[in-house]
Amino acid sequence: MSRVVIAGLGDTGVLTAMHLARHVEVVGISARSALVSGQELGIRLSEPGRWARDYWMPFDRLRGMDRVRTVRAELTGVDLAARTVFGRGPDGGAVAESYDALVIATGVRNGFWRQPSVQSATEIGADLRAAHERLAAADSVLVIGGGAAAVSSAANLARVWPGKRIALCFPGERALPEHHPRVWDRIRRRLGELGVDLRPRHRAVVPDGFACDAITDEPVEWTTGQPETRAAAVLWAIGRARPNTGWLPAELLDERGFVRVTKHLAVPGHPEVFAVGDVAATDPLRSSARNRADKLLAHNLRAHFHGGTPRAYRPPRRRWGSVLGVQPEGLDLFAPGGQLFRLPSWSVDRILLPWIVRRGIYGGVRANDPYRPE
Repeated sequence: MSRVVIAGLGDTGVLTAMHLARHVEVVGISARSALVSGQELGIRLSEPGRWARDYWMPFDRLRGMDRVRTVRAELTGVDLAARTVFGRGPDGGAVAESYDALVIATGVRNGFWRQPSVQSATEIGADLRAAHERLAAADSVLVIGGGAAAVSSAANLARVWPGKRIALCFPGERALPEHHPRVWDRIRRRLGELGVDLRPRHRAVVPDGFACDAITDEPVEWTTGQPETRAAAVLWAIGRARPNTGWLPAELLDERGFVRVTKHLAVPGHPEVFAVGDVAATDPLRSSARNRADKLLAHNLRAHFHGGTPRAYRPPRRRWGSVLGVQPEGLDLFAPGGQLFRLPSWSVDRILLPWIVRRGIYGGVRANDPYRPE
């Protein structure tokens, strides 16, 4: 049986592994023994227990992963000629896994919530608790950034802690520039209802050597001329995503370090190597992480092994989907054209999460929440 090694078991890597495991031998390599999603930063910071229930799932809870052999290791290199991936286990021991096809799904590092380091469940829980408690103790929070992570953080922090002074600073005339303008119009009204202080045309000075991976309390200066701003907690969500590709040879990467791919998600010159998710240079938005390209990639891998016809990935022109995550009134989903579709809260709890997400997408999730807030 053909063997596929999936390097990286985040959201996209896990789903790709599940689709493939019905047809080929699959080995997944991850720095953690769980799916720790990079989604919904606002919920993660404001309600870590609720976030963990839906976005932190040990692999042995996911029924769709039962056929996948998982290896916990930090990736260190690959021999393309020998078709072998190398890593370093939690104990420092060497790891080597051979493959017939390789899927690169290592994602990006971005802020303190998306890092590739090897972590135990205890360390993951400690990180969740520390960020939540840091913000809970602050009477004022400055959120810097104009993307969905920043907007969601400002909204959810204001909803959970209505007594805090929360400001959202973004560099353009509007936030969410990669969404349809109608999305920002609606989200802006919601932020106003929550009491978030919106400050457009604020571009922060990023200190030398600062990777934007910590909550800080130093004054923030602005390249756009405003006086420095102080807050008890400063949350940096400015979108400085860096691909987790230091273990890969330069020949596979574009000028920014992302993995070059064809329209079929294969790496040029290496038909047995594929990439998907935030690490893949599919389009300016690197949208294969959010558009179910995992199913398309699984089809193309089967075509690679059995001589079928691969399918082309066609990226959308704008970001779409949820911005604020599940709210007390339900879940707002935006189409690429800005149209709003609201799922009422009862349908989220009774249909979307248990049947569509846990049963349909993940093939069933065994009960056993890994994180219990104090």
